[in-house]
Amino acid sequence: MRVSATRRKRSAAASSTTRTIVRPSPRTTSHTTPRAFGRAGAVLFTTAAVLSSAGCFGSSDNPSRHGPTRADKSPGAKPAIVWNTKPTSIASLGDSITRGFDACSVLSDCPEVSWSTGTDVDSLAQRLLPAATARAGTHSWNFAKTGAVVADLPGQIEAAAARKPKLITVMIGANDACRNSADDMTSTEQFRTTFTSALTRLRRDLPKTQVYVASVPDLKRLWSEGRKNVFGRQIWKLGICPSMLKDSQDLDAASNDRRQRVADQVTEYNKVLKDVCGRDVLCRYDPAVHEYRFTTDELSKWDWFHPSKAGQRQLAEMAYRRITASAP
Repeated sequence: MRVSATRRKRSAAASSTTRTIVRPSPRTTSHTTPRAFGRAGAVLFTTAAVLSSAGCFGSSDNPSRHGPTRADKSPGAKPAIVWNTKPTSIASLGDSITRGFDACSVLSDCPEVSWSTGTDVDSLAQRLLPAATARAGTHSWNFAKTGAVVADLPGQIEAAAARKPKLITVMIGANDACRNSADDMTSTEQFRTTFTSALTRLRRDLPKTQVYVASVPDLKRLWSEGRKNVFGRQIWKLGICPSMLKDSQDLDAASNDRRQRVADQVTEYNKVLKDVCGRDVLCRYDPAVHEYRFTTDELSKWDWFHPSKAGQRQLAEMAYRRITASAP
């Protein structure tokens, strides 16, 4: 059939346009059309997108590879760690304060009224755990020891690790300052080294456990409040926290300097606790215990040093506020 000159010109123009837009590689057959190439490109693009989202371009768990992570984040990114304000189990570490010493009877532990895990007081465990679970005490454990110092923390952590608690509370340091003399107090450097090592061990044994660290109580305020009671002053002579409480009525320069030295050391301990805890995203330090302006009503009537039941409840309230806060 004869083709008109006009049609031949239109065909030649179309062919020229096609060659301008699509330049097939040497492997592309001469009969590939722009429409066919567009369909093939769309299929390839869609397939690539599916493979990419599925993590088939390298292991999604290895940040050294170039593929995306499972969370569709940049290589090496880690999922955000979120603090759980309602942990389902609690273990307490620390000293006589956490054991409820002298809160129920003279010279004896009373862990059932402990601020952290007590069952007979509105403790932290009672506030956080379901009522039946809290009363049963099946998901709360008290590993604190009367007389414990920071050097005793690793052993307590080892015991707690076997229970795998979701939350661990720590209140330690008062006995490191309460020595026979101010010269015997644990040094700041040793306190830092020991506490850092203990928290490192805790994180190794319990990588997902949250930690609440209470500040060391204000021992100088304890002296100023307790000395108001005649009976309390007599009890202190038996040897309760001599570095701070001995000669409680003496107000000479040497006595005042000694007490201030102990108070300053407690401040240094709290700086260590805050600093070391602050480096762990699952640790919350609480300054409230040291800052609290307690009165004699919250001190044991047997030694005017340890918290009474009322004092234990107040400690629980402060801890609860800190642990359940949406942000540290």
